[in-house]
Amino acid sequence: MAAGGNGAGGAGASADTRAAFAQIYKTIKEELLADPAFEFTADSHQWIDRMIDYNVLGGKCNRGLSVVDSYKLLKGADVLGEEEMFLACALGWCIEWLQAFFLVLDDIMDDSHTRRGQPCWFRVPQVGFIAVNDGIILRNHISRILRRHFKGKPYYADLLDLFNEVEFKTASGQLLDLITTHEGEKDLTKYNITVHRRIVQYKTAYYSFYLPVACALLLSGENLENYSAVENILVEMGTYFQVQDDYLDCYGDPEFIGKIGTDIEDYKCSWLVVQALERADESQKRILFENYGKKDPACVTKVKNLYKELSLEAAFQEYENESYKKLIADIEAQPSIAVQNVLKSFLHKIYKRQK
Repeated sequence: MAAGGNGAGGAGASADTRAAFAQIYKTIKEELLADPAFEFTADSHQWIDRMIDYNVLGGKCNRGLSVVDSYKLLKGADVLGEEEMFLACALGWCIEWLQAFFLVLDDIMDDSHTRRGQPCWFRVPQVGFIAVNDGIILRNHISRILRRHFKGKPYYADLLDLFNEVEFKTASGQLLDLITTHEGEKDLTKYNITVHRRIVQYKTAYYSFYLPVACALLLSGENLENYSAVENILVEMGTYFQVQDDYLDCYGDPEFIGKIGTDIEDYKCSWLVVQALERADESQKRILFENYGKKDPACVTKVKNLYKELSLEAAFQEYENESYKKLIADIEAQPSIAVQNVLKSFLHKIYKRQK
């Protein structure tokens, strides 16, 4: 249901911020394990404790940390007060909990085997499809965190609405991905740039790029209705980020990016294949139709050779340069310098990235 990448915004967080973020995780988890709304048995308490650690931790926490970094930039402050830091971190952890919820269910739907270097949660002995209920619990934890720490705030209803809206968009993007790429007969005629863009925009961009900044804006007392242009820029940035991912899956160095790309074998609706379909003549399309989505290394090589023939590496470089120029122009059109700084901090962490 969610992007496999780690997002961008928190990649430059300081050691102090990371330490505070980690400490606040412990506080939040303790609160959830002592929630008076449910009388935990010893077994259920132990289960939830282990389940949270297994699924919420293990990533780079870039989405969550970017709430803190964005809030600092909006305030023009290098250091936050104790309560401000706690609230920013709490919202960051809500995003990490949302990510965990998405990934637990995504791995079941994709019948995946590993996640973050360990077995998927539903593959762990004794877990199985209890993982479905665990995913629901993780999503409900977000509401518990928000209620406990934000209920008295003037923006509480806006926070609830924001998380509900982003969850709906992400789940809808997942549906489009599943019915386009996973179900029924393999049919490359369904793949085009519009479908790719819609999947990426809804499945990845909103929760990975827009949500952290929207949280920081609400913390700053801003009305999100005044920031539709910022939302559009962040969704564009998230789309660019996923196109980079698609490119690196094929052309990145596995030693450097930490994985061997399998988009061709997995029949993914990747930016590269939709570009190939747009540029190919009939004989080239036939090569794609005969070889795309097959595990045979010879078939994968034929697809990669076709990508080379169609100059897709050069097409990506052109796309990246044009995207950057447009994003910078749109960012610099924003009236608030602080907002420009937030958006540029996101963009500069992903532009020309190699992993």
